[in-house]
Amino acid sequence: MLPYGELAERARDLAPRLFAAAGGERGARVALLAETSPDFVTAFFACQYAGLVPVPLPLPIGIGGGEAWVERLRGLVSAADARLLAGSSDFLPLLSEAARGTGVREVATVAEFAAQAPAAGGRPFGPDEPCYIQYSSGSTGRPKGVLVTQRALVANALAIARDGLALRPGDRCVSWLPLYHDMGLVGCCLTPVMAQIPVDYLPTAAFARRPLLWIELLQRYRATISYAPTFGYELAARRAAGREDLGRFDLSAWRVAGIGGEMIRAAVLKRFAETFRVCGFDPRAFVPSYGLAEATLAVAFAPLGEGVRTDLVRRDALFECFGIAAPAGPGDAVPVRDLVRCGRPLPGYAVEIRDDHGRRLPERRVGRVFVKGPSVMRGYFRDPGASARALDPAGWLDTGDLGYLVDGELVITGRSKDLIIVAGRNIWPQDLEWAVERLPGVRAGDVAAFSVDDGEGGIERVIVAVECRLADPRERARLRREVQGVVARTAGIDCEVVLVPPRTLPYTTSGKLSRATAREMWRRGELVDVDAAVPAPDDRGVRPVPEPV
Repeated sequence: MLPYGELAERARDLAPRLFAAAGGERGARVALLAETSPDFVTAFFACQYAGLVPVPLPLPIGIGGGEAWVERLRGLVSAADARLLAGSSDFLPLLSEAARGTGVREVATVAEFAAQAPAAGGRPFGPDEPCYIQYSSGSTGRPKGVLVTQRALVANALAIARDGLALRPGDRCVSWLPLYHDMGLVGCCLTPVMAQIPVDYLPTAAFARRPLLWIELLQRYRATISYAPTFGYELAARRAAGREDLGRFDLSAWRVAGIGGEMIRAAVLKRFAETFRVCGFDPRAFVPSYGLAEATLAVAFAPLGEGVRTDLVRRDALFECFGIAAPAGPGDAVPVRDLVRCGRPLPGYAVEIRDDHGRRLPERRVGRVFVKGPSVMRGYFRDPGASARALDPAGWLDTGDLGYLVDGELVITGRSKDLIIVAGRNIWPQDLEWAVERLPGVRAGDVAAFSVDDGEGGIERVIVAVECRLADPRERARLRREVQGVVARTAGIDCEVVLVPPRTLPYTTSGKLSRATAREMWRRGELVDVDAAVPAPDDRGVRPVPEPV
C-alpha cells in the first residue's frame, strides 16, 4: 500500500536526485521501465517535480524474444534521446544492453538513483510544457512518440473523471492494464491520482496467467471501476467457464466495466455477463469508449448505466462498396454486422468522419475518423513529418481508424491500414477472424487476416493465418478446408490458409494483433506453414505459394 501523501513525499525527495543524475538538464528524458510497482509511479511523479520528461517503456511480452525486446528498447531510448534509464534489478542487465550506443548517461534502479546526491535547479513544468512521452505500441517502422503536455493531461483526466466516469465518493479502481499503455497510465493511474480515488493493481503478466485474480480483486476491495480491452473479458470468461464456485465472487459493486483499446465485440461481452451473472454482475455496467494516445486517452464515452448498445447494419454492396451503413431490418435476408456504439464525444471534443479527400461525410457513411479537442497532441516528439501527416492545419487529428456516426455517436469499423479490398469491396479483417475463431479448436487471438499484392496487376490475395495445435495431418487438412469454407460463407471470397505454430502471430505491447507485422512476416517467409517448406520471396518481395506436403 502506498498512500498518495507518501507517494508525493517520495517523489519530491527523488526529484532533485534524478535531476542531478540527468546532468541538471531541464526537459531531459528519463526512460522508465513501466513495471507495475511503486517505484515506477514514484519516478514518474519525481520527473514532474524536477522538470524532467518520463518515457514509459514496455515490458517484454510472451515467452523468449529477449533480443528483440532489447532492440526495441534501444530504438525507443534512442528516439527519445533519453539521459537516464531506470528499472528493477531483475532487468538491469538487459536495460544496460539496450542503452549501449545511445545517449543514456546512467542505468540504475530507482533505489540507486534515490541514494545519489541531490542537485538544485529542478522545478515543475508549466501548463504548456511536456508531461511525458508515450511511444506507439506498434512494432513496425520508426517509433512515434506522442508528446503529452501538462495541459492536455489535466484536460483529459478531468473529462474522464467528471464526464466519462462521473466519479463519486466511495469509488475504487482495480487495474491489470500495463502502465506503458495510455489506458493503463492515464485511465487507471494518473486520473485516479488526480481525483484521489484508491486504485489496486494486478501485474499484467499475473492477469495473463490467472485471469480470475482480476475478479478476486474486484470482489475483495468492492471495486466500482475497472477497464479492459475485449480480450480481457474474454480471457476471464473462458477461465471461469464450467466452474461451480463462481458464486463466491460478489461483483455487485462494479458500476463501470469499461471497454476500450481495440475493436469491441458485443458477443464476447454478452458471454462475460452471462458467465458472471451468478456473481451479481450487472451488464448495464459495461461502458464502451473510444480513445487513443494521440488524444492523451479518451475521446468518447457511451452513457453510464446503459450497457452495450449496438448498431445492426446490412453487410451488402452498399456497405462494402460505398461505405453506407444502412440499418438492418428484422426481415432482411442479407448478412448483417453488429457494431458497438462508443458514445458521443466528451464535452469540448469533436469527431468528424471524412472521405479520402478530406471532405466531411454525413451520418451512416463510413470514412476516416478525425478528432479534435483540448488533449489532442501538438505533434510527435522530434518527428515533424509524421506530425504533419497526422494533424491538419486546424488541429484535427487523423486517427487512422474507420467508422461512422449514428445519432451523433461514434461507431468504429476497423483500421484503415488493415482494410482488405477485393474487387472494389471493403472486407473487414475482423469479420473473417471472428468467424474462423468460432471453429472448434480455434481460440480467440489465433487468427490474422490480411491481404497482399501478388505483383501481377495489383490483384489482392487474402491470407488467413491460423495458429494450429493439431498433430494429425488429416485434422490439419480438415481445419484448412473449414477455414476456407467459413471465409467463403462470411465474405464470398477465396483465401489462402496458412497454418502456423502457436505463439507465431505478432502482437503489439498493448496486446493488439498487428496485421501489418503479420503481412511483413508473410512477405519475408517468416509465417511458415506447418505443412509446407516455404520458398524465399522473389526480387519483387513476393513469395510463391507453398505447396502442402
